Amino acid sequence: MYQPLAERMRPQNLDQVCGQQHLLADSAPLRVLLSQGQCPSLVFWGSAGVGKTTLARLIAKYVDAHFIALSAVLAGVKELREAISEAQQHSRGLLAKRTILFIDEIHRFNKSQQDALLPYVEDGTITLIGATTENPSFELNAALLSRLRVLVLKPLSEEDLLQILQVALTDQQRGLAAQADSLPNHWLKTIAQFADGDARKALVLLETAYELSRAQGTDDKVLTLFLGKGLRRFDKGGDQFYEQISALHKSVRGSNPDAALYWLSRMLDGGADGDYLARRLLRMAIEDIGLADPRAQQLALEAWQTYERLGSPEGDLALANVAVYLACCAKSNAVYSAFKEVKQVIEQTGSLEVPIHLRNAPTKLMKELGFGASYRYDHDENGHAVGQQFLPDKLKNKLFYWPTERGLEGKIAERLKQLRQ
Repeated sequence: MYQPLAERMRPQNLDQVCGQQHLLADSAPLRVLLSQGQCPSLVFWGSAGVGKTTLARLIAKYVDAHFIALSAVLAGVKELREAISEAQQHSRGLLAKRTILFIDEIHRFNKSQQDALLPYVEDGTITLIGATTENPSFELNAALLSRLRVLVLKPLSEEDLLQILQVALTDQQRGLAAQADSLPNHWLKTIAQFADGDARKALVLLETAYELSRAQGTDDKVLTLFLGKGLRRFDKGGDQFYEQISALHKSVRGSNPDAALYWLSRMLDGGADGDYLARRLLRMAIEDIGLADPRAQQLALEAWQTYERLGSPEGDLALANVAVYLACCAKSNAVYSAFKEVKQVIEQTGSLEVPIHLRNAPTKLMKELGFGASYRYDHDENGHAVGQQFLPDKLKNKLFYWPTERGLEGKIAERLKQLRQ
């Protein structure tokens, strides 16, 4: 029966695994545990094609365990019960073996399905290894997650992928059994770059490219037409999405226009919504620049309006302009910090009364009660500021806003210093 190249080229032992040396090097935690015959319940968290399934199979082989594989996309309660029953059978008798139950896409199981695994993980009926592309902190129940060790698998480097491709091209038993020079080296490099850290994708591309080269030759146009345009890793709402928007925000805050432009471009390249990015850039102008450069907010809003009118790709440049401008601006979160402190004080102090001299007195009764009495109209005073109390009595003389010395806020700081004196 025909097997795809990616399936045939699965590593046969741990030493054949490319990448993941933070887990598999001789002194790495997982390798040390396995060398001692130990295998705790685990969850592998990583993007597609980094070796989660392969590693689970090899671990079972390494510790001589019975291996059962399920996909959470296809399996239900019936399949889980059958797997547990099979594990219980293998745990009995003179030739008893532990069972590793591997569940791919484990985040697809609902709460009750995840809870059903708990007693069998606890009593040792199964050693559970889950695989997920989603953040386990959000996708797995706390009870189950507390019984698993989370291991992060990293995307494969271009060098790792090139090594995998070279072996697949020349392996006589499992690979394409071709000569090493049957495909140009720059084809392999292009395929490795296009695969973007995904070994399965790289092998699928290699197999097709090899067949095309046999039919049409190794003209670079053949590879270009076949590959088209690739997209970088991006998940529109998953961890990579939020990691990248965090990197963009922190690059702006850290006054690094090159990094800000890079992360903005990465998100646009991955298909992020331009309106979302425009909204976040406006938020950065308000939160991290504030009154150090009030123009930043105006420019961010204008860039958003420009993007709405032009769309992508023309409007992308408006977002790029404002991202660079925001990164280069003077920064201040003084108002942002003051506003948060004010909200906390309000929660702690409740409904404090307005000082009586600040209250309006539209009726005779209110005037008789002293509303508005002794209020001094600042415009009639020399210098305008007369040092009246404007906060409630309990907060008298409390200061929230401490302007920085950066940008326009430096002038605001000088003016406030005079007023407060």
